[in-house]
Amino acid sequence: MTFASKTIVERTQPALRQSVKQDAYMCHVYVRADNLAGVLIADHEYPHRVAHTLITKILDDFTAKVSADQWPNGTEATIAFDLLPAFLSKYQNPVEADPLTKMQNDLDETTIILKNTIEAVLERGEKLDDMVNKSEKLSIQSKAFYKTAKKTNSCCSFT
Repeated sequence: MTFASKTIVERTQPALRQSVKQDAYMCHVYVRADNLAGVLIADHEYPHRVAHTLITKILDDFTAKVSADQWPNGTEATIAFDLLPAFLSKYQNPVEADPLTKMQNDLDETTIILKNTIEAVLERGEKLDDMVNKSEKLSIQSKAFYKTAKKTNSCCSFT
């Protein structure tokens, strides 16, 4: 992963972002104009936009905490950047970390609910049409019964 990360950073132009497939993973890279780079390695299901948002936030916070003169020769032992674990735990679930992704998922759920509601209303409408047809048939049958009963009773008049 270290070799792939270094290679991708070297081949990415400054001020560009890209995502590269590496075996079973996606390597998301962002090289800023000041040549500070960040690489995020995730599975293929992790949203690209969220990955690049995370990289940008980490690089911005790193720039604010660590001076630029420490970057070229710095290592994990010489540069203290303790915000990384907090970012990684927050972005474990991209839906919760990214408001736009969360909103899209809520919108998808609402669309499904609305579709089911419309189908139920249409189904009820069909049932109402069936009931109206049955009612009309019953009305016709009751009129026919009334006429038949009236004819039958007219021959037997007791007055």
